[in-house]
Amino acid sequence: MSASDPTPQSVRSVLPAARAGAGEPLRGPVAIVGGGGMLARAFLEQLGERRVEARAFGRAEVDITSASSVASLKGYPTIINGAAWTNVDGAEADEAGATRLNAAALGVLADHCRATGATLVHFGTDYVFSGNATQPYALDAPIQPVNAYGRSKAAGEEVLRDQIQRGLKVLYARTSWLYAPWGKNFVRTIAAASATRPELRVVNDQRGRPTSSLTLARATLAMLDRGAQGVTHLTDGGECTWFDLAAAIVQDLGRSCRVSACASSEFPRPAARPAYSVLDLSNAESLIGDMPHWREALSETLRQLEP
Repeated sequence: MSASDPTPQSVRSVLPAARAGAGEPLRGPVAIVGGGGMLARAFLEQLGERRVEARAFGRAEVDITSASSVASLKGYPTIINGAAWTNVDGAEADEAGATRLNAAALGVLADHCRATGATLVHFGTDYVFSGNATQPYALDAPIQPVNAYGRSKAAGEEVLRDQIQRGLKVLYARTSWLYAPWGKNFVRTIAAASATRPELRVVNDQRGRPTSSLTLARATLAMLDRGAQGVTHLTDGGECTWFDLAAAIVQDLGRSCRVSACASSEFPRPAARPAYSVLDLSNAESLIGDMPHWREALSETLRQLEP
């Protein structure tokens, strides 16, 4: 099966592809909800370097499940949504909770943006796809998630489709394998483990594109500079397995820890993972240029790695 072939019980994405000039260039001040997440910090740093006024709001300040709480964002022409359910395995036990945050709450935020004329920036996942493809997933590839988390994010895409038809201005970027020099993520986990353990076994049968939060923030802002709206894919360039990524981390850090490849079946988890979830970057790269290779982005992150 190719990434473009419809499969039984799949739904083809009908979100419009991002195009430059569909909206206004980036305007401040910028509000970032989900202010405690690792991506929010990357945006704050990048916006600070640009001298664009920005403020991050934690859940205690803005709860996106509440319309009255979201109303406090009035006056921000650009709202970046960094609030999401990201616990893939946890969603298997509470799919309703994941869907409430990844879809219903997104609708609350979208209602506010549509009513006030604000541009919404939202992020999706490679996990909306089945993982059965053999070439990078196009923007309009069939949606067929294999786990509860993916279904909750796919439900969010349905919310966006409805809101766009009603006039919402949105830049929606699917991304994958997100990490940063801070927070809880795979890169920091491997970096810490390799400092104390003689060997690590890492799965070598899941292939995708790692994404530095720094890359994602820069690329998103570059898209906004072009007045881009619609759906796009933003990740680092190249592709690898989790084993490849772990081996590169250990090598770049100069650790003596051995990294061995294994199958996903050796580490069973509550949620299934797509075996192949490489996202096609052609739309974004046609607008903002080539994305940095994942090895380059990884090295930058490791130089800034926090203890």
